[in-house]
Amino acid sequence: MANHIVFFTLVALTLCHLAFAFEPSPLQDFCVADSTSSGIQTFWFSFSNMLYSTRPPKVNGLACKNPMNVQADDFFFSGLNIMGNTSNPVGSEVTPVTVAQLPGLNTLGISMVRIDYASWGLNPPHTHPRATEILTVLEGSLQVGFVTSNPENRLISKVLQKGDVFVFPVGLVHFQRNVGYGNAVAIAALSSQNPGVITIANAVFGSNPPIAADLLAKAFQVKTSVVDQLQSKF
Repeated sequence: MANHIVFFTLVALTLCHLAFAFEPSPLQDFCVADSTSSGIQTFWFSFSNMLYSTRPPKVNGLACKNPMNVQADDFFFSGLNIMGNTSNPVGSEVTPVTVAQLPGLNTLGISMVRIDYASWGLNPPHTHPRATEILTVLEGSLQVGFVTSNPENRLISKVLQKGDVFVFPVGLVHFQRNVGYGNAVAIAALSSQNPGVITIANAVFGSNPPIAADLLAKAFQVKTSVVDQLQSKF
């Protein structure tokens, strides 16, 4: 009887903690994402040499694969040595390694990306709503920067060389631009397994359905024809 009381107490405490946590600290060794799940997260834990699972109604993360079915490949990703295709209008390509590409990242609160830049290529102004980003330059020279929140909207910017490191605080609009005539490469780590990205131009001028042109014209203090032209590009 005492064992059952302890067991149900552990389950209750687990559910209460998860219901209010934001990217909670792991309560088990790992929680490999289960791509076949319905989306409700399952937590597996052992008690009295038995394996149990709990399914809280709503938590931050993907469902856990049964740990007995986890393999080394769940923690493995290959391909960051491959250059991204920068033949696009902005001249850059991001290769992500988030929980979508590496299931073992689930609940661990970390991910990374490789960013390739053509000569004068740009990673356009964007935000990560769920992550701080720390970036280091592997090749080339990058102008990087972020903008502080209202009302100051202060631009904090610097030119980085190979081996330099720069931090973009969570949620702030930031960018990188190759300021050299050769290719540039950077690696960045982000403090979420699913950091999200909102590219400002795409979100504002390429939303679906579109934001009304007269609304954007007033917001940006330009003619509606200018907004129409911008929206046509996205």
